[in-house]
Amino acid sequence: MREEGVPMSESEDHEVNAAGVSAARGRRRRVGVIGTFVWDVIHGHSPAGAAVEGWGGIAYALAALDAALTSGWEIVPLIKVGEDLAAEARSFLGELRHLAPDAELVETPGVNNRSELRYLTPERREERLSGHTPGWSWEELGPRIATAGLDALYVNFLSGWELDLPTAVEMRRAMSCPIYVDLHMLVWRPMGAGVRTVTPLPSAGEWYRCFDLLQVNEEELVALASDPAALAMDTHRAGVSCSIVTRGSAGVHAFAAPGFDRLEWSANAGDESRASTAPSVLAVPSIPAPEAVTPDPTGCGDVWGATFFGRLLVGQRLADALQAASVAAACNVAYRGASGLGAHLRGASVPRPAETGVRSGSGGGASRSG
Repeated sequence: MREEGVPMSESEDHEVNAAGVSAARGRRRRVGVIGTFVWDVIHGHSPAGAAVEGWGGIAYALAALDAALTSGWEIVPLIKVGEDLAAEARSFLGELRHLAPDAELVETPGVNNRSELRYLTPERREERLSGHTPGWSWEELGPRIATAGLDALYVNFLSGWELDLPTAVEMRRAMSCPIYVDLHMLVWRPMGAGVRTVTPLPSAGEWYRCFDLLQVNEEELVALASDPAALAMDTHRAGVSCSIVTRGSAGVHAFAAPGFDRLEWSANAGDESRASTAPSVLAVPSIPAPEAVTPDPTGCGDVWGATFFGRLLVGQRLADALQAASVAAACNVAYRGASGLGAHLRGASVPRPAETGVRSGSGGGASRSG
């Protein structure tokens, strides 16, 4: 286990993964990533008042996953990108240490997704979407999954239409490996002029059955359940092993199925026998960014989730992976943009106050920026 304040590095390459196989022996394991590259224009964080532009969307998660994994793993992007920004997206992928040798983006005609973000408070923002990178149909995605040799899959809804429900159901049927999801933009629907609003998710229970680990933030929670505990029971009944509610500066609540302490290499079975057994709750306080830094919370939820899943993949136990994710999110607050973020996360460490750590118990309401 890593000592406090020590950054993630390649020194853990011989760590035994959840399947009990040393990553230093045999073939590399492969984690697929589904999401959307988004070109961000961010208002409200520059001291001079100027807008800041750069890669957002799945770029934050890719950088964090790259920093969290050891050399026994490689990243396989299952990502479409608009032809207008395809070259820039490929250049970003070139920053990743763990990119699979056969990795390729799917270039699509038209304008790539763009997002204009205006921060109303340090943790609340308005987001306006333009462009339209299309999502996956099962006819497109199925053959790629069949030949990708994946050992795990990370899904982040950053446009909200990366997958529809029938495609997600077929994906689950085809895959017996752990699947992580950040529901995020699946519950944020474009309204007038591209502004997004949280709306209820139809057939939420069917969506839950498609995934093993599930993440939402505090704002998104209201579209799914009355409170974090209710969401935890709903997802738990559907077979989700761990549901996460991120709460921005208030930290994180994790709800784990009984006995879940690390990843098991089997799929979500939708075990209805769990209905009468409440999941356990772990509360993780947030870690403050260095005081000298002008905080930028953009992408923190993406960094948190990708780090959490990545650390579980390399064999960390639940509490340790939760803490590693919170350290990474705090590092992200102190860094602007996604380009170069992986190197920053590998090289930076955030001192942890003595009282900071994972606490077991019951928790109430549960937010995320990014």
